[in-house]
Amino acid sequence: MSQTQKILELGGRKITLVGTAHVSAQSIEEVTNTIKELKPDCVAVELDEKRADSIQNDQRYSDLDIVKVIREGKVFLVLANLMLASFQKRMGQNIGVKPGDEMLAAIKTAEEMGIATSMVDRPVQTTLRRAWAKNGFMGKMGLLASLLASAFSKEDIDESEIEALKQKNEMDSMMGELSKEMPVIKEVLIDERDKYLASKIWESQGNNIVAVLGAGHLAGVEAHLNKIAAGGESSDVSEISELPAKKSIAKFIGWLIPAVIIGFIAAGFIYGGRKAGTAMLSTWVLWNGIPSAVLSIVALAHPVTIIVSFLAAPFTSLCPFIGVGFVSGIVQAVICKPRVRDMENLSVDVQSIKGFYRNRILRVLLVFILSSVGSSIGTFAGGADVIRQFSEAV
Repeated sequence: MSQTQKILELGGRKITLVGTAHVSAQSIEEVTNTIKELKPDCVAVELDEKRADSIQNDQRYSDLDIVKVIREGKVFLVLANLMLASFQKRMGQNIGVKPGDEMLAAIKTAEEMGIATSMVDRPVQTTLRRAWAKNGFMGKMGLLASLLASAFSKEDIDESEIEALKQKNEMDSMMGELSKEMPVIKEVLIDERDKYLASKIWESQGNNIVAVLGAGHLAGVEAHLNKIAAGGESSDVSEISELPAKKSIAKFIGWLIPAVIIGFIAAGFIYGGRKAGTAMLSTWVLWNGIPSAVLSIVALAHPVTIIVSFLAAPFTSLCPFIGVGFVSGIVQAVICKPRVRDMENLSVDVQSIKGFYRNRILRVLLVFILSSVGSSIGTFAGGADVIRQFSEAV
């Protein structure tokens, strides 16, 4: 038995866990040979239904509607997906293996042998949105920074380094570092998915199951399967299949800040007169509009988008339901409509800063993010300045 496999005998069922590196030629061979040798009742694969379909059809972003992405609040989700895909593609390009090829090999081998397959991973949208929702501001920035660093890195990774990812000591070291640097990310990306994967593998049909999953999940999935089989843990994963409920304090703060700003400006007119109130209102408009417009310029947004960013930021900053990025992103997408070649080149352009400016889809994402950052800066700076002016006026 390979050191990247675990054979579990649980309650009369045999479950073989096959650990892989996601861009490994050896993993493809090992997965194929294991399925042919064991002839299981079911092959469980570390994919969700949508990812399995995109891998098989190779049209992941061919029908991407960027305006719809903005309207549904999925900008950071799509960006994270692109960054992760870019990183995995770069890992495999030197050895001629695409990300997910070992999963695709498992599905095809099972189909050829007439064996049932089961997609046992949590939808990536749920995982990334939970990671985003459970992080504070600094955690969100750290997550984006890590994704950007991975996508833009030019370091070459050879086949021996990729195969080393399947070695237990290497994986333990990586997981240990992730736990220290980003405990919330590790909880969502690794710990929760270990439990989810184990639950869905356990619910797969048949008494002889081969489960194909990333090597980093082997130990965790094995532990959860043992607990489930012994009755010490439920296979119900509904709690980690949804977005965490937004905390009441977060909702309160979302309304509190606009209420405080509006209150101070109104009080400025009442107690300080028209001149003081107008000065405070102008301060708020300029502090919000200028940073948002300037960072839209940095994103090389269309002139109309820049003007819209300036005009919209002071108002959207006072509304918890909509941000300036929503407005500026849609305007940019409508004026500079993405072309077919932008869709086709997404996976390449996302690997460089130059590509973000060249690709119209990525430019929209850039405008969305930078104009939002500008407005956030303006909200805190402008709010502080409004309060200062009020205290001086009265």
